[in-house]
Order: sequence, then structure tokens, then C-alpha cells
Amino acid sequence: MPISAAFEKRLSPRLRDIVAHYGTPFHLYDEAGIRETGEALKQAFQGFDGFMEYYAVKALPNPRILQILQSMGFGFDCSSIAELKLSRQLGARSEDIMFTSTNTSRAEFEAAADAGGCVLNLDDISLIPKVPVMPELICFRYNPGPRRTGNEIIGNPAESKYGLAHDQLTDAYRAARDRGACRFGLHTMLVSNEREQAYMVETAQMLLERVEQISADLGISFEFINIGGGLGIPYEPGEETLDIRSMAAGISEVFDKFRDRNGYVPKLYMESGRYMTGPHGVLVTSAINRKEIYRTYIGVDACMSALMRPGMYGAYHHITVAGKEGGQETVDVVGSLCENNDKFAIQRALPVIEEGDLVLIHDTGAHALAMGFNYNGKLRPKELLLRSDGSVELIRRAETLDDYFRTLDFEEDVMHVGP
Repeated sequence: MPISAAFEKRLSPRLRDIVAHYGTPFHLYDEAGIRETGEALKQAFQGFDGFMEYYAVKALPNPRILQILQSMGFGFDCSSIAELKLSRQLGARSEDIMFTSTNTSRAEFEAAADAGGCVLNLDDISLIPKVPVMPELICFRYNPGPRRTGNEIIGNPAESKYGLAHDQLTDAYRAARDRGACRFGLHTMLVSNEREQAYMVETAQMLLERVEQISADLGISFEFINIGGGLGIPYEPGEETLDIRSMAAGISEVFDKFRDRNGYVPKLYMESGRYMTGPHGVLVTSAINRKEIYRTYIGVDACMSALMRPGMYGAYHHITVAGKEGGQETVDVVGSLCENNDKFAIQRALPVIEEGDLVLIHDTGAHALAMGFNYNGKLRPKELLLRSDGSVELIRRAETLDDYFRTLDFEEDVMHVGP
């Protein structure tokens, strides 16, 4: 949906000066909006002792954004060595970081154990003997298979590569305990961009049921459950927002019933990425060409290297034109890649766009530049932060041709095989 009125009010008076200084294209993020969302999340879950949000670094892996989230008391959810390094450069250690592995290599396990370790969340029972040193605290990712449905983005759990099967869980915790683990957590993630709060309540209920069963089988207790990320945002005008307070209230009822039965309750963790930063970003690009054939195409100076969700998923991102309103013509908004799916909008009603107009593509605060790539040798754009005090900071420079060609600068290495 359109960026918030408050974000627009902060950005609009500064937009042309920002463009004059930095040039287009760029992603710009709104610090005040990110902080407001973070505080609202903390307020909604303040009744949960030990509640922790581990921001999904993959959504927006920029140190300045991570620094903002860290300042609000949030940890980091990582799934790669690079994401671990980003988090540790900010001083995150031990239980500030949750490392959720998938198809994990030995190098990743070693990186997870370095520099104070992290909460290790294993994705497969076969990984247990591959962990070099079993940590005291261990977590497993649960895939319920046909017992639950996913959603359109993440798909059917039974077809997902992630997590342990239902019948593997007890054996996994037993094996980890036998290797020395003595503290336990349970994790799952079944949906992406889910705006139905009841689904997340059901997920908490599902995890607590697994906790009770495993505890009964093995005589262990659980320190936390992690309901994963996947909290959704409304991309299209008119879509309902996720009712985070109702979600918290529903989960609280589930937790209260668990406490009544068991005499304790685990901590509640989650790992939201899109929900925290997605609505607080905008891709600002300039119209550079107008093509009239069977359709009208508006060519802009950004392409899928800056935002691939529309081309990859057919995802909707709202578009506005600076200083113009209405929907006087129907156009495709396109980039310059040699791929026909390099389109930010297809047959969208927009104001009449002329060369030089500023085109704003909304909700790019998550899974935008982070998913960028270099096909056709296209370079990823800069990132800017609109600070709470109104100033604007460059937080990632644009890629250069020197960056692109750097991996071709190496010493000759030829291996001769055979006699």
C-alpha cells in the first residue's frame, strides 16, 4: 500500500533535494517509521516475560538498519556466514543471535561457534553428528508436513525443504541431549507475508503441543518457542493490516493454558523481517524513456537488480509519481534487463509520466536490494537513511564497474591433469 502518511510527510519536502544530491536510483529507509514499528511490537508483547524479536537479517542486511533495531533491544536471525559477520560487527554475541541453518556446511557450523557462539537452530536430524561441538543450548526447526497448511508464498509444508519431520523431533532432542545439550528451544516457520493473526496463534499452539509431547517423552523442559517470521504487511491499497495486538492476546491465552497444565511457560521468540522494515522503504527512480508500441512502456533507471520481487513472484508494489496524482493512463513500468519479466508494474493505472519524472516504488524496506543480482552486469543502487532528525545519510554506496570486475582480478592458476 502507499507508504504511511507520516513517512510521506517526512520525505516529500526533501525528495528533490535528495535526488539533486545523490542522483537516482536509490532505496531510502525511514528511521522514524522503523522505530515506531519496533516500539509497537514491544508494546504488544510486553506481557511475555523474556520476549525477543530476532530481526531477520536477510530482509535488509545493512549495518545501519541493524544498529537501529539493536538499539531497541532486538537480536538477529542469521542464516549465512555473512549475516553472522554483520551481526557480530555490531557486538552481537551468544544469545543475541539465532543461526537457522539449512543444508549447512562445516564452515557455517564453525562460523556459528566462533566469537561467542549463538543459538544454533538445526534444520535436519542428520546435522546433529556434524556439529563440531554440541552447544549447551540447541533448537530444532519443526516442519509439520500435512498437519498444517502454508500460504501462497512459502507453499505447502509437506513440499518444503525446511525443518525436521513430525516423527523425527523426539529422536533429535534425544540425540542432542546425548551429545551434551541441556537447554532446549523449538522453532518453526510456515508462512511468509501472513496477515491473518489467527494463523500465528495456531502456530504457537502447535509448538506448545510439541513441547508438551517431547517433554513427556524425554523428561526435558523448553526455554523458548520461536514462531518464526512471516508476519505480513499490506502491499496493495485497501488490504487489511495485521492486527498485532489481537495476535499477542491470542498467543497469551495459549500460553496461559500451557502454564496451567505445566507449571511454567517457555519464552516467546519471533524473527520478523518484512514486518519490521518493509513498509519503511521506497525505491526512488527516474523515468528515462517512454515507448509506445502495443502497450505504453515507461522505462526507469532502476531494474530487477534493485527489486526482483515483481519479476520473481509477480508481487505487487505500489507506485506513485512525485508531484502527480490520479490514474490517467495504463502503462507497464520497466527496467532495462534483457528479460521480459523486468517489470515493476504491469498494466497499472498511473498519472501521465514524462521523462525526468520521479517514480516511487513503495514497500522496499525488505527483500528488495537484499535479493539483488548482477545479470547483464547491472549494478545495484545506493541505500540512504532518512534519519529521525530529518537529515539523510548514505548507508551503502552504489556498486561500481570496478566492484563487478574485481573477481576477475586473480593470479593465474592452471591445474594440469593426466600424463
